[in-house]
Amino acid sequence: MTFESLAPLLFQALCTLALSAVHFGLWRQRRQSFHATWAAAWAAYALRLGFIAAFIHTRHLGWLFAHQVVTMWSGLLLLWAAMQFAGQAQWRPLYAAAPVAAVVWAWYGVFVMHSMATAGLSSALLLSAVTLRTAYVFMRHNRHAPSTGARLLAWTFLLWALHHLDYPLLRSQGSGVLFGVFMDVTLIVLVAVGTLALVLGEERTALAQRSAQLEQLSALLLRAQEEERRKIARELHDQAGQTLTALKIELDLDGRREASAHVAEVLAQIRDVSELLRPRALDDLGLVPALRALAEDFSRRTQIPVAIEADDPLGWAPETALTLYRVAQEALTNVARHSGAKRACVQLVREGSACRLVVEDDGRGMQNGLQPHLGLLGMRERITAAGGTLRLESGSLGGLRVEADLPLAARP
Repeated sequence: MTFESLAPLLFQALCTLALSAVHFGLWRQRRQSFHATWAAAWAAYALRLGFIAAFIHTRHLGWLFAHQVVTMWSGLLLLWAAMQFAGQAQWRPLYAAAPVAAVVWAWYGVFVMHSMATAGLSSALLLSAVTLRTAYVFMRHNRHAPSTGARLLAWTFLLWALHHLDYPLLRSQGSGVLFGVFMDVTLIVLVAVGTLALVLGEERTALAQRSAQLEQLSALLLRAQEEERRKIARELHDQAGQTLTALKIELDLDGRREASAHVAEVLAQIRDVSELLRPRALDDLGLVPALRALAEDFSRRTQIPVAIEADDPLGWAPETALTLYRVAQEALTNVARHSGAKRACVQLVREGSACRLVVEDDGRGMQNGLQPHLGLLGMRERITAAGGTLRLESGSLGGLRVEADLPLAARP
């Protein structure tokens, strides 16, 4: 036979080697043993194509014997890779006899029986059984973890299992080569696409799981942070505050007014820090009074007037109230630090089963671009942990508009 007649088989071998290279690359990246086994299996599969091409060209039985041996070995490797992928691969000494048995059977079929039909049928049945087993593995994997890649691989290997059975029928003595090559190359491409889709799907799933874990960790850290703030604020108010108050009274009784004034300043600073850590109004009076107190204190310290538009006829769940208060607090802090604003406003409204908090100023806004900072990241983290969304955009006052949408939690 001419080289042109053998070219389809060689092209198929190159495609199979490419599939082997895909699995080898995935093994190097992910260090999953089944990718290494699949890489070896597809490399052996490509080698068998070279051997059968040599046999068709020379009609030398040695090439047919090598083809039969490597075909059975590739089938065993495919079976082992499927078992590894399914988590069922447990090595047993008896398995070492399988490659030896493949060599013995190939020698018997080629050199003793002198029957290419028998040799081809045995190889076809082995490959078909192994490929069918692989299809079953991916079908079961798709039931437990549905994915496009697993479904594509399951159907591809099922079709390939049926396709292997045409070897003794259509390709006896080399007939039907073009049809077989066309089908094999098509299935190889589908396997490569399915493998990559499966890997990408697993990466997306792993990324989603890690994101969920990070969100849970962030929520726990925020909760722990608030608890620590509550404890520190209580300690400052109940112990340091009472001690300083008693000291101020004693100084007043002794007529030491200057020292008493210094103690009063320290006491005021401690109360301010305590309020920043955990505002008593939020626990005692509720969200809206706490926001009004926050706006009044902010205006007193920064000389920036803040308008409040809010009411709470139904009240707010503690977690929701705390999140909204902290976002408003951080947004006003950003107004004082970065905006150069002359005025600001805070708006809190209910919208069905959700609520919206808007903090807006008339400062520089986003003229020079918005640089991410810890406060902004903290706001976004709080809102995301509560299942909401945070948007930053240019506002109607000419400055920055911070808009937080949050689902309402059920009140206890």
